[in-house]
Amino acid sequence: METKIKVTGMTCMHCVGAVTKALKNTPGVEQAEVSLQSGMATVTGTADATTLLEAVREEGYEAQLV
Repeated sequence: METKIKVTGMTCMHCVGAVTKALKNTPGVEQAEVSLQSGMATVTGTADATTLLEAVREEGYEAQLV
């Protein structure tokens, strides 16, 4: 299953790394790609969307499903 998340508040590649790491460390995530330019994260796996949003928010960024 693929989930797309709009992430706001990222300003640099460190931000991208933090969001990517948080998503990849979420149980059920097989792959996570985060783009600074588009402000989007694409996650593949079985993780629940609510859990993914929480993981991003815990890093200090706003997140919403697309």
